[in-house]
Formats: sequence, structure tokens, C-alpha cells
Amino acid sequence: MTSPVYTANMPQTLFRSTTMHELLAAPPDRRESIERLMARFTPGMTVALSTHINADGDGCGSEVAFALLLAQRGVTARIVNPTPWPSMFEFLLGDVVNASARGVHALDDVDALVVLDINDVRRVGVLADAVRAIKVPVSVIDHHVPGDIPIGDVVVADTAACATGELVFDIATTMGLDITPAIAQALYCAILTDTGSFRYSNTSPRAHAIAGVLLTAGVDPEEMYRRIYAQVSVGRMELLREALTSLHTDVALGLSWISVEAGVMERFDVTSEELDGIVEHPRSIAGTRLALFFRDLGHGKVKVSFRSAGAVDVQRLAKTYGGGGHAKASGAMIVGGLMEVRDRVVEDAKEYLRSGALPTE
Repeated sequence: MTSPVYTANMPQTLFRSTTMHELLAAPPDRRESIERLMARFTPGMTVALSTHINADGDGCGSEVAFALLLAQRGVTARIVNPTPWPSMFEFLLGDVVNASARGVHALDDVDALVVLDINDVRRVGVLADAVRAIKVPVSVIDHHVPGDIPIGDVVVADTAACATGELVFDIATTMGLDITPAIAQALYCAILTDTGSFRYSNTSPRAHAIAGVLLTAGVDPEEMYRRIYAQVSVGRMELLREALTSLHTDVALGLSWISVEAGVMERFDVTSEELDGIVEHPRSIAGTRLALFFRDLGHGKVKVSFRSAGAVDVQRLAKTYGGGGHAKASGAMIVGGLMEVRDRVVEDAKEYLRSGALPTE
């Protein structure tokens, strides 16, 4: 059945099958898990919030928004991340305390821990052992496929959500909390970045509806674009120029890949978040179905970013290396040198594209 084409004289009821209220209402199963989660927090508590290594816009935005929502319930929240807070998202923090520099000691006196945007303990990096051993309640807010080593016992999760920020929005509306301009800004950052500026296939009608609410609450979309996407350093552009010299493609299979060597951040004086988006260049090549970005971290470790430009499920491929994420965007940390890891993953990716089956381990 073909989709209807809009004409001015069409019955307006065609466009009222789903009302805005229905679109914005949290699904019943989410509301139930949200109520269980929020029942854990009482006024006077101190709660730690954490997210994955090298936090992105969704992790950072969701943390800040949830911290500010907890404050409305009389709960003090502090952010304790395994890696430094990205400078590009510094503007989100405001009065929210970022105690990440204290490391595991920032978890010593908390009454609860909430991990956002992941559900695999390995993704909290240097905090993993402390999280495993922690004696306080641990909860999760996430929209990824659960990892092999889940974290919390109370989970607000839905892979249908466009971002973890969507779930935090649902927490606000379900619990009748105010979406202040600062919360709206943080949630908009979460949804904007995880949908690729509303370009990726996870951009649902609901994502746009929520974004509309956030704009009404005070978000300036042009300012958000400027802060997140339009402040590129000269070093980042020089790094990109060098990275593009490593570009390779297999046109027949629809595979493209790119890599950067160890020490590149120091050489061009860039931060780790400035490497975000480089994988989009091989992904954007016409005919590409699967794009790879290899970053040599040194010390025998390579970070690999997997991106799908079609129907390829990259999460399944990343999982064979102990990684994970989404069907269209995943990552993994692999032990080995850059050339060794790149050759192995490229060959596995080719076989994956040829057969549609997972490569053998």
C-alpha cells in the first residue's frame, strides 16, 4: 500500500490518527519502570550518575537533565564518569557537580548509583570494579541492547527510544516534574546528537514531537548547533585531512574504512571528542553499507567504530569483539596493534557483508 500524498483538500482527520498528546505520552511499560526507579529516591539522598567511557552528547545531556530533575525531588546528584567531561558539552553542566576527577572515591559516600546510556559494566571503564562492588542500589536508564554483563537491578530501558534523553524526558513527564530551560537544553543535546541532527533512522515522529516541546521550553536551536557542531578547531581539521589519506573502500561490497595512528591527539593538540564524526566521512560515500573507523590508542589497544549506512546490523558484528551499541552505530575496544586489528576487522567485515553471517571468532 502506498503512502498518502498530502493535498490541501484532504480530510484533516487523516492527520489526526495520532494526537500530539498520544505521541508525547510515555508508553505504559516505561511508566511502570519509571515509577519503580523514582521510588528509590527520597529527599536528602546523594546519588552518583555515570555513563560510558568518552561520554557523548546523549550520555552527558541525559546525566545533566536527570541530575536537575532529581534536584526537584530534594535529591543531590553528582556526576562520576570514567573519563573527563568533554569540553564541547561543558556548557550543559551549569550548577551540576562533576566529580569525575575524584575517580572511584566519588562513589564512597553515595546512597545510590544510576548509570545512563549503557547497560554493560565494562563500559564504565576504570569504575567497573567499584561499580561491581558497590553496596548501594544501582539503576540503569538506557536505550541500547543490554550487554553481556548488565549493571543494575532496576532498569528503565527501551531500544525503541531514539536516545537515552527520550527516556529522561519520559521520567520528567511521568513524575510531573518541570522541564526547565536548562533541562530542555540538556535533553535537546541528547536527542540532537544521538539522531545525527535528526538524520538517522532512529529519528521517530516522537523524537520530533519531544524536540518541539524542548524548543517551547526555551531551547535555541541555532545556538545549540553552534555550540555542538560549529566550533571546530584548526587541529581537528588538520587531523581530518591526515585521516582521509588512510581512506580505503571495497566498492563491490559497500565497505569503507579510515584510521588514525597513536599519538594523533597530541600531535594536533585535539581532545578525544574532536574525533567524533570522523567515521561519518567513509559512511557518506555512495554505495557504502558498512563504515569503519580505527583509532590506535597505543599500548596495544584499538578503538573501532562501526557504522551502518543501510540495512547492515553493525551491533551484531561489534559484539563479536566484546563491543556493542545499536544496529546502525556500535563500537568495540580490541587488543592488538593498528595494522593487525584493522586487517582482521576489515576481513571479518567483508565476510559479514558477503554472507550475512557473523564472522567466526
